[in-house]
Amino acid sequence: MKVFGIDIIKGSVRSRSRRPVYALCRMEDGEILDVQEVTAFRLQRLLTAEQPEILAVDSLQEIAADQHEVYAFLQSLPPSTKLVQVTGGERKESLGKVAARYNINFNRFDPYAEARTIARVASLGAGVQVIAFENTTDIVVSRHRSTGPGGWSQNRYARKIHGAVMQKGREIEARLRGAGLDYEKKETKAFGGCSRVAFRVAAPRDMVPVHSSRGADVQVRVSGRQLDRIRFEPLSGRPRYLIVGLDPGTTTGIAAVDLDGNLVLLTSSRQMTMSDIVEELYRAGKPLIVASDVQPMPYSVEKVRRAFNAIPYTPKQSLPVEAKYELTASFTWTNDHERDALSAALDAYRSLQSKFRNITKRVGPGFDLDEVRARVLRGQPLDTVLEEMQAAPAPRTEVVPETPALERPVEDERVMALDGMVKRLRSYVQELQDTLRERDREVEQLRQSLRRARSATERKIRRDAELAAKDATIESLREQLRGERRRSRRLKKRLERMQAVERVEVTEDSRPLKVLDSLTREGVRGLQEEMGIAEGDVLYVPRAHGWGRGVVKDLAAGGVRALLVGGEPPDPHLVRVAREAALPLIPAGSLSPVVRGKTGMVETGALEEAIAAWKEEQKEFLREREAERVEYLVREYRSEREKEVRRGG
Repeated sequence: MKVFGIDIIKGSVRSRSRRPVYALCRMEDGEILDVQEVTAFRLQRLLTAEQPEILAVDSLQEIAADQHEVYAFLQSLPPSTKLVQVTGGERKESLGKVAARYNINFNRFDPYAEARTIARVASLGAGVQVIAFENTTDIVVSRHRSTGPGGWSQNRYARKIHGAVMQKGREIEARLRGAGLDYEKKETKAFGGCSRVAFRVAAPRDMVPVHSSRGADVQVRVSGRQLDRIRFEPLSGRPRYLIVGLDPGTTTGIAAVDLDGNLVLLTSSRQMTMSDIVEELYRAGKPLIVASDVQPMPYSVEKVRRAFNAIPYTPKQSLPVEAKYELTASFTWTNDHERDALSAALDAYRSLQSKFRNITKRVGPGFDLDEVRARVLRGQPLDTVLEEMQAAPAPRTEVVPETPALERPVEDERVMALDGMVKRLRSYVQELQDTLRERDREVEQLRQSLRRARSATERKIRRDAELAAKDATIESLREQLRGERRRSRRLKKRLERMQAVERVEVTEDSRPLKVLDSLTREGVRGLQEEMGIAEGDVLYVPRAHGWGRGVVKDLAAGGVRALLVGGEPPDPHLVRVAREAALPLIPAGSLSPVVRGKTGMVETGALEEAIAAWKEEQKEFLREREAERVEYLVREYRSEREKEVRRGG
């Protein structure tokens, strides 16, 4: 298996001036062939020429600035090459942690050492494959040149191109049929043949026997159908080993750490059955050890252990609360059940740390430490485990020297060829420099033209902006004018109604009335807006339903001379409130007012007699209220004197 591992040395895919330069490690069948410095263009050429099975990186950010560039990069890879991110997918981890699982040490400040490490861990099955395309491939056959405006031979020229497109489409269709692939075909007819032929093949790109190409008249573009979101699939299907801690009860706590002590799962639930616990742990990995924080192990924890055929672990004596807090101090948990489960898993991991360190010292680089630890914990001797794992083809474990190899002697013919190449390249560089200077002059001329065009455009934009602002101001003023005109019409109607009331002459026989719809604030506000309420007005309300104390006080404060109430006799509470506010409240039945819309008339004599009678009654009311006040004061004085006498004995 051929594997390429890359790590960025300098530059960035986000920079236009400093393009990235990579350290490339080429590995085949576990043996490192060479490590070299390549540009992005050179890397693409090598990938196309050698077509490795795996291109390994530690971060997608080193090869693409965004998701769109990731799709483009994957599209440019050979169909048989997989892009692998060795540090994981959605949940990433450092390259050091990944290498530690295979007992590999490296200098993390050396890009060449990182490239070698990336290639080695990828060949051992670490990381995830980056998948961005569906198992569907689009093939588009189209013209490679335009038919142009034409001349005497325009028709023959168009027939030639369209015929070539149709012929190429038939050749591709024959290949797809020969490969036994299902496809859909869509042709765009044109003069003399087809201008475009599109195939949608129900197969991944590496199974399609067609490649992108360009000819004189026809071009073929083969591309996979993009997924809505990039997907990550583990390169190795083997689940990771876990140390599981369980705290059974009404609320079940579950915790799981890997064989390096990193937290993988921590949860708790009141509605979790035994099958739910097994399913949750199965999704997280493969439990190697199932631990409990009490001695002996509860039966429910034992059932889970048997379901996975895991190794049991219980402390020599039940863990005290202080020890649980000490074990879980560096982790975050939400309740006591999660704390107990996590402390059980960490206690089991702590008891195995010395054994894991001894295994790491005895195992050379290139072995999967998790697999070695799991087999040793299940009782196999370490030497037997290493022999069985070496039986399969394994990568070489010697460290490649990081210093450049010694230069070998070169033949004279080679030197002469290189000298000639250098001369040709120098002349080519000189031509490119001349062309570059000419382009710089053209760019400067275009910039001057652009500045002039921008100046004219900016003047036009400013003028348009000023016109738009003035149009908006005019429209706002028009809206204000319409509002003022509506207000003027309302005030004019109100003035006409008030003048109509004033035209009613006050004679010895009649007195004008203003009709109040209801004895409420809304009724008073409506009459005030329509006709106005002035001091000395006489108001008439047909019914006093819904009256309020505040309305009566407001009318009295406004100087209303009298309030005539029609209908049934007034409410005694209303009469008392009117007397307290000194507002004459007169039943309208005794005066027989004549009402026309919002105005009316009442006999002056009858009104004056009713007001005089009300004033006499008001005097009697005030005398009674004063008498009640004096009587209340006397009672209060007697009460206080009796209290003093009783206290004095």
